[in-house]
Amino acid sequence: MSASVSSPLLKRIPPGLWTALAWFAAAVEPIVEYVVMPPRPTHSLNFPRDGLDSLGARALLALAFVLVLAGSAALRRSTTPAYALVIAGTVASTVAWRQDEIPPLQFLAVDVALCYIAAIRSRRSSLTAAAGALAVLTCYFMMRLLMGDDSGIAPEPFLALTVVIAWLIGNSVHQARVHTEELYARAAAQAVTAERLRIAREMHDTVAHSIGIIALQAGAAARVVETQPARAREAMLTVEKAGRETLSGLRRMLGALRQADQNQEGTGQDHGRAPASLHPALGLADVERLAATATAAGVRVEVRRQGKHRPLPADIDLAAFRIVQESVTNAVRHSGADSCLVRLEYRADELAVEVSDRGKGGGTGTGTDTGYGLIGMRERTALLRGDFTAGPRPGGGFLVAVRLPIPTMTEAEKKARAI
Repeated sequence: MSASVSSPLLKRIPPGLWTALAWFAAAVEPIVEYVVMPPRPTHSLNFPRDGLDSLGARALLALAFVLVLAGSAALRRSTTPAYALVIAGTVASTVAWRQDEIPPLQFLAVDVALCYIAAIRSRRSSLTAAAGALAVLTCYFMMRLLMGDDSGIAPEPFLALTVVIAWLIGNSVHQARVHTEELYARAAAQAVTAERLRIAREMHDTVAHSIGIIALQAGAAARVVETQPARAREAMLTVEKAGRETLSGLRRMLGALRQADQNQEGTGQDHGRAPASLHPALGLADVERLAATATAAGVRVEVRRQGKHRPLPADIDLAAFRIVQESVTNAVRHSGADSCLVRLEYRADELAVEVSDRGKGGGTGTGTDTGYGLIGMRERTALLRGDFTAGPRPGGGFLVAVRLPIPTMTEAEKKARAI
């Protein structure tokens, strides 16, 4: 729900457009200067005024424009064939002008395309592309030597240097992006692990709370079983309910949490942690209190409950509350909205939770725009085999929608409960 940051204009321009602009500028300039404009005292050996007089030369130059345009348009989708088209168009333009070398400004388009390839493709692919450009320059250089042209300094070595520089720049961008992706993947994995450990600690507290209830109720039943059988039976039913809910939650949780770090206690992060209390764990019953706190912070939170309200298993109740808590917190901090809506719908076999706002935020909802808040919510939902969606709303704002399945009692459990 944090505001998304727009990319700079230069980064939003497709690389193919940069390639086309560089090539077309270098190709059109001599046509205007030496063909269209009136004759001047100065002249160019590379661009003779009669160089495009023949129909074949004009057709070949038009073909060069088409090749470069097609290569620039397809550079993002098919980099290698598109890069080959740009080189082919550059060569075709020199043939049309009857040149024995590639103008440096026109070869700049090839360097731009090579830099893009080195930035997005593997090192092997980018080196192959660079070798292709160097091979073309070598052919021009060898042709000049065979023809005995000593009219000036050969530009090919300098153009080869630009090829190397373009590849180095693109390869540096590629390495930086790979490193950033690795850091993000590592941080995301750490966020998932931290969330699992947090869930495990909360589950530990929930189990401790349930075991405390079982111990108290079992003791009460033992004391009144002979004098007050009805109260003893009621206490034992409470023990049964707490035990079944705890076992059901453990079955759902332990399988997904088995990969969590078992040595977390040795890192010192839990030192000084108070032992689990017997106070009830947080749940959807605390949503109104959470809404009041958010309203006091400046964002009016409205809570709507639909369906038949009924007690939920402790793990589902806690997960739903944590998801609402994270979503409301993000709305208060990052959305810029003045109101937020929390919908809790109790369905026959699932719990539907929706938190929406109409703020200007369109990011991930973490304040740092890294998505770890959403990772935590998605992890909690996945552990309970639910469905999680989050993203900007079509009309503006942000929506978090979660569906958590509610396990139903089997026939054996119903019969045992009826006994």
